[in-house]
Amino acid sequence: MSRRKSTTPEAASGPSFEDALAELEAIVEEMEDGRLPLEDLIARYEAGSALLKRCESVLKSARERLELITLRNQDENALDSGGNAGQSPAPPAAAESDDDDDIRLF
Repeated sequence: MSRRKSTTPEAASGPSFEDALAELEAIVEEMEDGRLPLEDLIARYEAGSALLKRCESVLKSARERLELITLRNQDENALDSGGNAGQSPAPPAAAESDDDDDIRLF
């Protein structure tokens, strides 16, 4: 199965989340090795910071999209069940009964 290219604004502004994370992990490994000169360490740190920002941005966007999907599904389910979207169901009306011995929970 082929991977579908994303056409979201995030795709145009940088690498995919997976690519950015893999590159960030590689940078961390290089830095932890302890063999890089100071200037290279600083350059890697700067690149890593940019990749981290990219990953956080993609995750935030994904989280927002998931929340919208969840809300949309909840609204559709409420409409399908005859309720009002975004509102809690009204409490049941008191049953008109002559039996006062019934126990009512709600």
